[in-house]
This record gives sequence, structure tokens and C-alpha cells, in this order.
Amino acid sequence: MISLVDLRRQFQSVKYEISQAINEVIDSGQYILGPKVTELEEKIAKRMGVQEAISVANGTDALVLTLDAFGIGEGDEVITSPFTFFASAEAISRVGATPVFADIDPVTYNIDPKDVEKKITSATKAIIPIHLFGQPADMDEIMDIAKNHSLYVIEDACQAFGATYKDRPVGSLADAACFSFFPTKNFGTMGDGGVITTSDKNLAATIRKLRTHGTTKKYYHDRIGYNSRLDELHAAILLVILPKIDEWNQQRRQHAMRYWERLKHAPHLQLPKEASNRTHIYHLFCIEAKNREEVMERLIDEKIQTGVYYPQCLHLQDVYSNLNYKKGDFPIAESVSEKLFAVPMHPFLTEKEQDEVISVLLAKGDE
Repeated sequence: MISLVDLRRQFQSVKYEISQAINEVIDSGQYILGPKVTELEEKIAKRMGVQEAISVANGTDALVLTLDAFGIGEGDEVITSPFTFFASAEAISRVGATPVFADIDPVTYNIDPKDVEKKITSATKAIIPIHLFGQPADMDEIMDIAKNHSLYVIEDACQAFGATYKDRPVGSLADAACFSFFPTKNFGTMGDGGVITTSDKNLAATIRKLRTHGTTKKYYHDRIGYNSRLDELHAAILLVILPKIDEWNQQRRQHAMRYWERLKHAPHLQLPKEASNRTHIYHLFCIEAKNREEVMERLIDEKIQTGVYYPQCLHLQDVYSNLNYKKGDFPIAESVSEKLFAVPMHPFLTEKEQDEVISVLLAKGDE
């Protein structure tokens, strides 16, 4: 099977260094919020050009804690995309606020700033744009809208570590940004993890308090918090991978360009497009096809793994039936959800494997 993501190859390539790093942690006797966590936070903050990086237990917690730290809760609204992983909206609901959706751009699949502005009400407190599949959202337009309406902006950068917007790294473009270290992410560990980046020192201090049960002094609490900390072992693993991430992202981009060159004339496929002034890191390489199921079936028959991202928009999920959205409310997102699928994309994909994928994709079959 040609894997959609090959984590075994990825971690085997750094197995020796990871083993050494894990042994160092074991020998240190410090397993929670130790020196590896501090080192990782400092290196990520420096890389992003921000003042603070606060690691947490996972990407979802990163969103939840950031919303909570901004004081967003019951009675508030937060605008985000209906075409993304559930956690983006779930985090809004988790703090008691209401997710409000805006449709997406048909080319980048990111939230459409024009539709965002239409959805702002007196209850709106923040916007969460998602850098979907590794491509930055239209951040200048979103930040201008936020400034005009006094709203917070939180980048959901969980799929986009290393991507850039007008030569600036995602993670430095808004009031705060949230990343996931889930294993399948382009910068992932061997388990769960996440980080929040910001240059707001007061916000960072609040998040640090929230991640440890609402305390800065053990056993003395002045607010309700969470238990959301990155394990020292995962920090050690991520420190091994961090120096390699740019090379791995570049390999993803090379694979993406090769897909593009070989498939650009296939009339039955619509390939992802990279917007100007951005560096897309291709966490996923997703293609549109009207006959998606047929194409995916051919790939599976040839032992090529594929996946649908995302089969049902968030506004149509059963859990959000109380929000009274209906099919047709976000026509672009709904249309894309019926046609988009992912093909193998990771730094260790070989040319031979990619050629096999391309060969199957070029076979139109019956439409």
C-alpha cells in the first residue's frame, strides 16, 4: 500500500536521534514542563518572530485555552469556516460561545473575508481563519476587518507549520495562533501536542496559568483552568524534528509541483492552486473530481491510500442542528466537500510511488 502519510518512514529517518533524546529525558527525571519544553517554546517563538510560545496538550486545547484567555464565552460569537476539521468549531462551543460560519474561497478553500464581514454582529468577538491543508488564509483582509470591528483574530495553523504569508511565518500574523503536533501533521510528534504563539505577554501569562489548573503557585488557584501540558518526551522528539522541518516542507512542495506538472492537463481533475505571496506547505495534497468515488476506488484497487477531507461541512453536522443551518447555506464549501479527496503526500514519497499514483489519476475511466 502506498500510504497517504508514511509515519513509519518519517520517524525511522530520525530514530537514533529520537532514541537519544528520549534517553536524556528518562535520565533527567523531569517529565512535565521540564527543560525540553522550555527549549522548544523558546525555539518556536524565535522562529516565528513572536514574544511567546506556550505548549499545551494538543491542538484543540490550544484553541480552547486561547479563546478562554481572551475572555470569550457564553453569549459571544466567533466566525470560522464550515469546511475544516471539527476542532475549529468545537473549541468555540467548548468555551460556551457560538460558532458562526462563513463560506470559503473556491480556489484556496480558505475562509472568504467578504463573507466573514457579512456575518459580523454585535455579539461577534473573534475570527478563526484556518490555514487549510497548509496554505495561509487571506490574512491582510481578515486583519483589516478585525481592526475595523475590534475583533480578535486567532490563526488556526494546525496544518501549516512553516508556511508563510508575504514572507511572514504563519503563527505571527494575528493576535495569537494555534498549532497541532498530532503525528500526521507536517510537524508532529509520536502522540498529541500543541502550541500557541503570540506577542501579547498578558495573554501568554493567562494561557500558562490556564494550562496548569489556573495557578501560578502550586496549590493556590485564582481561576478555573485545565490540565493541558506538553509532555517532556514529546518536546524532546519535536526538538529533533524542528531542524528538519524546512527540508521536509520543501520536499512536500517538490512533490506538489511534480503532481502539478504531470496532472495539469487532466480534464477530469482540478488541482490545488497556490495563491500569490504565500508558501503552501501541502500538509495534504487535495484534488477535486466530479467522479470522486470512482477515482478513489481505482486508487484503492491499485493499493494507493486516499482520503476525503472533509465529507460533511460543519454547519450540517448533527451536533450543530440547533444553529438552524441548512443545506445550501454555504454552497462553495458544500460543493467542495462532495468533490475533494487527498492523494499520498509526505516528505518520503518516492518518485516511483508518485508515478504510480499519477498513472492511476490520469486514467479517466467512466464519468
